[in-house]
Amino acid sequence: MDIKNLKLIARTIDDLRVISAHLQDAIVNIKDIANLKKNKIFLMQLSRFMWEDVEKGVFRKNKRIRTVLKFENVINVHSKNINRSKKDKFLDFLTIETNKMPDNNYEMRIVFAGDLIIKITSEVIEVTLDDQGEAWETKNTPKHKVI
Repeated sequence: MDIKNLKLIARTIDDLRVISAHLQDAIVNIKDIANLKKNKIFLMQLSRFMWEDVEKGVFRKNKRIRTVLKFENVINVHSKNINRSKKDKFLDFLTIETNKMPDNNYEMRIVFAGDLIIKITSEVIEVTLDDQGEAWETKNTPKHKVI
């Protein structure tokens, strides 16, 4: 069976919600985060849990795949509670929250477990999620506590 890697493009807040849903339970190493100021690009390479395969029942095994999350037209990037010197620390992705600002720019907050946040200010929403390479099996399925 020929499997195509997932590639999503977001240009609206609703589009970004779709990307956020596909990234639920992804993990990222701090060393795999880059802000290319001159190019106005913010990049992050994550290990994405492939929920879409679990839900379809296509695969009986849990899988992860490397994916690149790219934000373009970036004006500014700030982080909260993230120590960039700890290059081997992994962050657990929770969601992307998006707001349109009074100046018509967008504030996109990438929220990780433990109140860790990366805030990106951008002129427009132009975000891509692009799976890379082949998926691999993982023994663990992400679990969430129910409150």
